[in-house]
Amino acid sequence: MGRGDLSDAEWARLRPFLPVSIGRCGRWRDHRQVIDGILHRVRTGVQWRDLPERFGPWKTVYERHRLWSADGTWERLLQQVQAAADAAGEIDWDISVDSTIVRGHQHAAGACTDPPPARDQRGPQGWNTRTRRRGKVSSPAWWRWCWR
Repeated sequence: MGRGDLSDAEWARLRPFLPVSIGRCGRWRDHRQVIDGILHRVRTGVQWRDLPERFGPWKTVYERHRLWSADGTWERLLQQVQAAADAAGEIDWDISVDSTIVRGHQHAAGACTDPPPARDQRGPQGWNTRTRRRGKVSSPAWWRWCWR
């Protein structure tokens, strides 16, 4: 057993929730060995082809991970294990958010959301949206009002 592999207690908790082979597509490689290979890759960040041989063929580990990700097996496994642990009272669901580290974007403060009520849609000089004066872009009157 490697340093990051599943312990016997962890395996005993996961085993009842894993899918079983129905025999149509041949024999599956041991789930524990494959899950250990997936966890090794997630933990170390190695390429699939660089998985150690003790986890079996890398293609088997990759395919099992890909199939279980696509059909929702990982999500169901997480939900079932969480439900079992919650029923046993092993999970503490207290959540704390410290507002001193939650920051808004720099542009999120005091933004003008709606234009002011329209007096004259065309503005004082008769332009509709933007016109050029002396090489600069002039904005409509309500834009200037927002930035005051």
